[in-house]
Amino acid sequence: MRARLVRVDAVLVQALIAAALSFAHLHDVAVAAGQDGWKAWAYPVSVDLLLVAAWRRLRSGNGKAAAWCWFVVALVASLGANVATAGLLDLGNVPAWLRILVAGWPAIAFLGGTLLAHASPKTDPDREAIEDQDDEPETTPEPSPQPAIEAPPQHSPVPVPSALVDHARKVAAEHRARTGAPIDTPTLRARLGVPAPMAEAIAAHL
Repeated sequence: MRARLVRVDAVLVQALIAAALSFAHLHDVAVAAGQDGWKAWAYPVSVDLLLVAAWRRLRSGNGKAAAWCWFVVALVASLGANVATAGLLDLGNVPAWLRILVAGWPAIAFLGGTLLAHASPKTDPDREAIEDQDDEPETTPEPSPQPAIEAPPQHSPVPVPSALVDHARKVAAEHRARTGAPIDTPTLRARLGVPAPMAEAIAAHL
């Protein structure tokens, strides 16, 4: 645990040293370009804030192209100040293009910071569809109407002449007297010589 704390502290110290040196270099370039007082100190703050905003957008995973663009812009401004103060630029005689660049930097930093902070993140359509489905109230599906069950067709009653019914009664009485049992429909049909539907109709009258 102690070794980890030492390692973290070393990284923080290194980061603080690098930030302080870069901050001072940006301040010196701003002063050399004609910015004095609190304005010279505001320039390094704007550069560092733009770096942080671009880095946070890169970490979020949204709008990486714009984030990389503004990250490179802020990094070039920071590295340019560091290189310029290393003796490659005469701070007593700053060229006009650098004065113009320093004077226009606040507008550039404001534009970049605004675009990075207020750009709408991209949304996943599949995820939106899932969320919309979760928000919809659950509804019980209505039962589909069942087809009506048709009743089996009923045979229309077969008309039976009364004379045939009287004859069938005689045949049935003769059968009972001979066998001691009531006559069944197949026997009645055979004795009368009629179709099965008519035999059933005659048996219903007995």
